[in-house]
Amino acid sequence: MNAPLPLPALDEIRRHEDEMVAIRRQIHANPELAYEEHATADLVAQRLERWGYEVHRGLGGTGVVGTLRAGTSDRHVGLRADMDALPIAETSGKPWASKVLGKMHACGHDGHTAMLLAAARHLAATRRFDGHLHLVFQPAEEGLAGARRMLDDGFLKLFPCQAMFGMHNMPGLPEGRFAIVPGFALASSDTCTITVRGKGGHGAIPQDAVDPVVAASSIVMALQTVVSRNVAPLEMGVVTVGAFHAGEAPNVIPGEATLRLTVRAYKPAVRDLLQQRITEIAHAQAAVYGASAQVEYQRRYPMLYNHPEQSAFCQRVVRQWLGDDGLVADAQPVTGSEDFAFFLEQVPGCYVFIGNGVGSEGGCMVHNPGYDFNDRVLPTGASYWVRIAETYLGPQSA
Repeated sequence: MNAPLPLPALDEIRRHEDEMVAIRRQIHANPELAYEEHATADLVAQRLERWGYEVHRGLGGTGVVGTLRAGTSDRHVGLRADMDALPIAETSGKPWASKVLGKMHACGHDGHTAMLLAAARHLAATRRFDGHLHLVFQPAEEGLAGARRMLDDGFLKLFPCQAMFGMHNMPGLPEGRFAIVPGFALASSDTCTITVRGKGGHGAIPQDAVDPVVAASSIVMALQTVVSRNVAPLEMGVVTVGAFHAGEAPNVIPGEATLRLTVRAYKPAVRDLLQQRITEIAHAQAAVYGASAQVEYQRRYPMLYNHPEQSAFCQRVVRQWLGDDGLVADAQPVTGSEDFAFFLEQVPGCYVFIGNGVGSEGGCMVHNPGYDFNDRVLPTGASYWVRIAETYLGPQSA
């Protein structure tokens, strides 16, 4: 079998590929969870300072922003990478596998950080742009809303971007190809906890109890009708009961049962509808069995909306660089969620996927203990960032 050809990348980026891979593997071997990214932030800040960036630390706790100015334009653009790992025990068996038990970079944020750092080095050396470049290394993407915290800490007051861009690797897409979905590209992510309260009793005397297990089971089944009978067939909604906890002993009817749900949607109206119907069904089904239900509904990540102008800009950059083959045809929205959505609620921009590979070459899905970022993608991803920055802040800015 012939060795695969190198992926498209700028020659200047390719010359530093070994260093880029070493940085990525160093971060991978030393994963840090949300808001614990101290060593990773130190590494990022030290590199940026070495290359001449003005470095701001502390936004979002462990966030790092590197700013570089060239030319005279007052245009500002933000490029974002995430830094946090996941509480998963790695099984990849790679020489650079996690050294920290129960923690690993199972989503490729090590690769995202390395790609943006490689671009940072190149952009500082060449400065072929006109304006303010803000490189955002964000903590706590994995469920703890580091983007929102950076915004709450005044990110846009300090760095008033006219546009922001993000990127994530995607196993299952060919190496180095880009998927860009204009409009709603990733789903909202909400969490719902339903506590069903009945009356405990002996399992042999059920008539003297109010069984919350039966009531909660009815709620689970009724929730299956929300998407099939309340959401329009051409819209998207997901209601998944991921946890059901009740009781300990086989001969005891417990006093309460708890359900935990994840809820997803692409459209704000559908998101509102899902919350309404879940709440109504929980109360009504519990009442049928003489029980009561308490619904705690937490809106977590909003749906990610890629703005039309910025999406077209990113597509144009990829086509001019790689041709039509550089884009995945008919790219579809993803039902996962992403807290870059918080930035895009306040700043126009676009979030793209870069293919991590297919099958044994980068195809293991994220959030899997056997996952690893595909190092062959690093130069292509870094080159994309360079082209986005130079084109957006160039004389023919979008």
